[in-house]
Amino acid sequence: MQMTLLEEVSSEAKPFLKWAGGKSQLLKEFNKRLPEKILKSKKIDNYIEPFIGGGAMFFFLRKNYNIKKSTIFDINSELIIGYTVIQNDYKKLVNELTDLEDNYLVKSEEERKEYYYSIRTAYNEQMRDFDYDNYNDQWIERAKYLIFLNKTGFNGLFRQNKKGEFNVPVGRYKNPKICDEKNLVEVNKALKHTSIIRGDFSNAAKYVDNESFIYLDPPYRPLNKTSSFTSYAKDGFTDDDQRRLAQFFKEMDNKGAKLMLSNSDPKNNDPDDNFFDELYQKYNIERVPAKRFINCDASKRGAINEIIVRNY
Repeated sequence: MQMTLLEEVSSEAKPFLKWAGGKSQLLKEFNKRLPEKILKSKKIDNYIEPFIGGGAMFFFLRKNYNIKKSTIFDINSELIIGYTVIQNDYKKLVNELTDLEDNYLVKSEEERKEYYYSIRTAYNEQMRDFDYDNYNDQWIERAKYLIFLNKTGFNGLFRQNKKGEFNVPVGRYKNPKICDEKNLVEVNKALKHTSIIRGDFSNAAKYVDNESFIYLDPPYRPLNKTSSFTSYAKDGFTDDDQRRLAQFFKEMDNKGAKLMLSNSDPKNNDPDDNFFDELYQKYNIERVPAKRFINCDASKRGAINEIIVRNY
């Protein structure tokens, strides 16, 4: 009996990295707001996600809908390396991560700390002459370092300084799951029929047609001056970038694509801040409650509104 495409690529995958702004908690809200045609048919002809990040929405859709083809982007080179290695060489990655985990877990707390910083130094030094353009075995090592640092670093942050160096301090986890083999297998399945591209969101335009569904999850606009998490790519994401994105949204709408965008709601801090209301005034804007988990001040983690913008 021949399997359908959905059966071939359906996956139980979840994000393989902890990623600030991850959307797992909002998936039910997004699902309710998918285009009616997708909800009824359970099919997506052409899925495009220009800011893949941790991939919560992508993995959710892969599990629940028949996606004929998908194209995912991110400007963060390290993230793209992770996805590409899992797509192409997940078995080698699992072997290397298993060795790393075995080495790490037997160490004392002080030894773990020393080990973490030695890996972080190696990761940053490797960047200097790393070939980001041509896939090779070094990519597997770099993906291994990325996942290790993400699983053992403070709060699961990914943060780069202006030089592009990873600068997150060590975390304190008793028994971190560095190699989640079961999930990596599922992520590999989810990435079938998927193109993975490094680049600015504007590069997605050439892949868009009137059968496309586009989900946009740009770096959050900071709720205040001290809560900026735009350093996931070393060049940041400014208000001018948000305006460029609104123009992209308009242009893809004109192509006939269906679009959904999410972001932090500036009205959480300033009820008079109409930044997104003005940028997307022609579209359907809703506010939904969410929890912000990543904040160095625990008292500032809690319920806030996020915005969802749709052109349908």
